[in-house]
Amino acid sequence: MLEIELKVRVDSLGPVKEKLIARNARACGRVHEHDVYYNAPHRDFEKTDEALRVRYTDRHGSPAVVTYKGPKVQGFELKAREELNTEIESGEVFERVLKRLGFVRVSEVDKVRENYRLGEITVSLDTVDRLGTFVEIELAGEIDKKDAMEQIKGIAQELGVEGEPILTSYLELLLSKR
Repeated sequence: MLEIELKVRVDSLGPVKEKLIARNARACGRVHEHDVYYNAPHRDFEKTDEALRVRYTDRHGSPAVVTYKGPKVQGFELKAREELNTEIESGEVFERVLKRLGFVRVSEVDKVRENYRLGEITVSLDTVDRLGTFVEIELAGEIDKKDAMEQIKGIAQELGVEGEPILTSYLELLLSKR
């Protein structure tokens, strides 16, 4: 599955939320996400531009989700990359398996995310510990890159989301602060 997203740092999430509500965007809830990232023993994900994470949420009864993210698509204006997700019964057990296989915990990212849907587009209002507030506008699936980019940019303009697109992940932003 291809994920294409626009991520922009914003001073305040309030104005974007007001515009989403005015557009009758479907509220999908607010969730705390705790992401634990790992590096492989056989290759350095920082060099290959890949990521492996285990995500925990505060939603009662929600399973953990393991995500693999492939290298970013080069020569593309927005962030685009392959993303594979699967739910697992126990994130803690999976993390023990990773450690036994030689994977190394790299970092953790904590954020509160409020999601909205506008048709096929997901708009996330993120407050990320140690980084600040961001808006992510994304399309995922078997999609045409050019069409997806135009849709995302159109929604960004309607919502007043302006600024330079951030092409790095929250993990990369946190690691760059070290």
